[in-house]
This record gives sequence, structure tokens and C-alpha cells, in this order.
Amino acid sequence: MKKLIFVRHAKAEELSPEFSDFERSLTVKGKKVSKLMVRRLMEVENSPGTIITSPAFRALETALIFAGEYKIKYDKIVIDSDLYYKMNFQHLQEIISLVNKDTDTIMLFGHNPSFSEIPNGLCIGGCDFMPKCGIAGITFNITTWSEMKRNTGKLVYFLKP
Repeated sequence: MKKLIFVRHAKAEELSPEFSDFERSLTVKGKKVSKLMVRRLMEVENSPGTIITSPAFRALETALIFAGEYKIKYDKIVIDSDLYYKMNFQHLQEIISLVNKDTDTIMLFGHNPSFSEIPNGLCIGGCDFMPKCGIAGITFNITTWSEMKRNTGKLVYFLKP
């Protein structure tokens, strides 16, 4: 059994001329909601497995908050630019192919629209729109990540702030 956990970044500052979209930080409320959501997740998920995040600051900040609550060393977080620039099912497969084959759980931090579209395509019966700091846990009855296919995942939890 393999599991993917999708976490959309929490609420970020509005886009402004002083900062690029990539540099936007979480708001104070976004940081509080992230802590609340990771604690809710910890009620159903003992370990996030391998954490992979978009390099965009708001996604990285969200990943750091989750890693901190799970007591995971920050240097264990993997940063992958595909989660920001061109995330789709093909790139998801490429990202996963780089993870240790013995890893059963991968937690991904990123952005919409891909973090709504990809879980929707992976799950039998689809998946709802991913709100800011929403979390979708999807299991696959497979032994290797290369076996993962669309419309074969089971949505085991969908947590909303």
C-alpha cells in the first residue's frame, strides 16, 4: 500500500508590486491555520513520510510548519521546482520516481489548480476542490510507485480548515 498526501499552501499575502508571486509569504492567519491543520492531520496520520515541497515561499513555509510539528529535521525536506512551475500527473510520476522505493508515504506541498486537479484525477470517484491548507490523503493498492495510475486511488481523508 502506498499513500500520497497533498497539502495546498495556507493563505498567503496578496500579490503586490514589491514581491513576485514566488516570494509571497504566509499571512499570520495562514501560519495559524497551518498549525491547526497539521495537528488535525496528526490525529489520522502518524508520519508524513517523505516531504516534498514547491520552492515558492508560501508552500515552503507551510511545509516547514508541518515538518516542525512532526519533529522532522528541516534538511530532510525535498524542494522540487516542478511543484511550482509545471505540476501535472506526468511530473508527479517523475517526482515520485526519485523517491526511495521503500518509501510508502509521500507528502506534497503545492498550489492550485494542480492540487485540486491531480487528486481529482487520481481518486476513484474524484476529489473536491482543494481549499487553502486543505489536505487530501489518497491510498493506492500497489507495491511500487511505478504502478500508480489515474482513477485507482482511494480518498481516505479530506481535511478542510
